[in-house]
Amino acid sequence: MTKDRLVWVVPCFEEAARLDPAAFLALADGAAATRVLFVDDGSRDGTLAVLQALARERPDLIEVVALPENRGKAEAVRHGLRRALDQQAGILGYVDADLATPPAELARLARLMRDGDYDLLMGSRVQLLGRAIARSSVRHYLGRVFATCASLCLGLPVYDTQCGAKLFRPTAALGAALATPFVSRWAFDVELLDRLLHPPAGVAPADRGRLREEPLCAWTDVPGSKVRPLAALRGGIDLVRLAIGSRR
Repeated sequence: MTKDRLVWVVPCFEEAARLDPAAFLALADGAAATRVLFVDDGSRDGTLAVLQALARERPDLIEVVALPENRGKAEAVRHGLRRALDQQAGILGYVDADLATPPAELARLARLMRDGDYDLLMGSRVQLLGRAIARSSVRHYLGRVFATCASLCLGLPVYDTQCGAKLFRPTAALGAALATPFVSRWAFDVELLDRLLHPPAGVAPADRGRLREEPLCAWTDVPGSKVRPLAALRGGIDLVRLAIGSRR
């Protein structure tokens, strides 16, 4: 394992019209020991061809894994992170295919992770003076309600569980958390955190002192998102299930 070798996992489902090849090439080229692992989640719109063309341009830096059928973002992320663990990545993370968190911010998060003593670093969309967080009011307020419920469910003072930019160090708790498919389809980020905190018997839980949220300097609500406001309701149902399961 190379301590600072980073693999970004990018789940993709029918993203052919929104993918920015130049931005992903810049992400792959931007720092040493950085690779991009795309997981195509059974797309039918030409996404896989776009990804394979990118991989041909940077065969040493970009890899494409194609799932045979659509299994949902949660499974695409889990599959990609497990593959990164198998490849002995020293740092592994995932980011949304629309690059709502821009490459410059991802590079900044990667530097913080490399320089810091963290097992988990989460981007957080906090609207502060001097920050460029462009998010619709509806999504912002629905997100605040969801995040508050998630924080109560987890027993963590977490502000934004759903931001699609997270980095991990490989730990026994992470390996155990990714061993089986997520129960939740809409709140898998919360379920992943819960699994890190409550691993199976014999596995040390994540050290809460090594978990960090980092307010982003820039984030953009990219048009064409497949996440609709109804997803907040479905995510709320998933949270209830997670809370019941955690208590058990």
